[in-house]
Amino acid sequence: MGTLLKPKRLVVTFIMLLLGMLMIVPFLYMISFSLKTPLELTKNPASILVGRPYFGNFATVFTHKTYFIWYFNSFKVVLGLLVLRGLLVTMAAYAFARLEFRLKNAIFLVLLAKMMIPSDTTIVARFLLYKYLHLNNTHWVLILPAAFDVFFLFLLRQFFIVIPREISEAAIIDGCSHYKVYYRIILPLAKPALVTMVLFTFLWTWNDFASPFVFITDMKKQLLTVGLSYFQTEAGADYSLQMAGAAAAVVPTILLFIFTQKYFVEGVTMSGVKG
Repeated sequence: MGTLLKPKRLVVTFIMLLLGMLMIVPFLYMISFSLKTPLELTKNPASILVGRPYFGNFATVFTHKTYFIWYFNSFKVVLGLLVLRGLLVTMAAYAFARLEFRLKNAIFLVLLAKMMIPSDTTIVARFLLYKYLHLNNTHWVLILPAAFDVFFLFLLRQFFIVIPREISEAAIIDGCSHYKVYYRIILPLAKPALVTMVLFTFLWTWNDFASPFVFITDMKKQLLTVGLSYFQTEAGADYSLQMAGAAAAVVPTILLFIFTQKYFVEGVTMSGVKG
């Protein structure tokens, strides 16, 4: 039976390898364009090969007056969101996974239904609401509305359910409160799911363009994604310069994934074991 499945596995592995290589192509083009002069890019824009690397684009980017301000702003928003989301979502997931209260399943279904509403359809209403609350043009407008996320509530709830109830019940019998069970037992055992939430939160917030573009108008408060588009306009459609800025911007996400990929795979796998 194993010998019959082996050719199929080889075919699947080959197909996945091809798909993986296709996904790397845009990244290779970004690196290639960032190492070319604007003149070289104009002459042969489809070529991915680099003759003599030109590092002047990176020098221009790193000496830009607001590039590292945008970089810092992006880190500030990501870290602030991680702290708030880590507190709110983990506590809510523990309540839905371990506590019994009235209308628990109904409330959870209502929260899940929220995922069916595209965020773009509410952008005008959100803009008016944030303006009334005086949140527009501040970093809080990106942190507070995103602090509670239903997707991560579902992910962590599923993971908490997998953890045997006998562990928390024994701790409660020994005198532990639910709060102590939550942060001394459940959270340490849920490290893969927590790392998965951190990774997704970082990627989605770091790469978000629409929210900062709509809700923040001061360029000194702007995030890196929007700043790069302004950077291109300021430079007169200099794509090689923009690619250099994008290449530097992608470094934190690559490093984060390298150090968390083990926990990421484990978290996604275990969170779907039991419903």
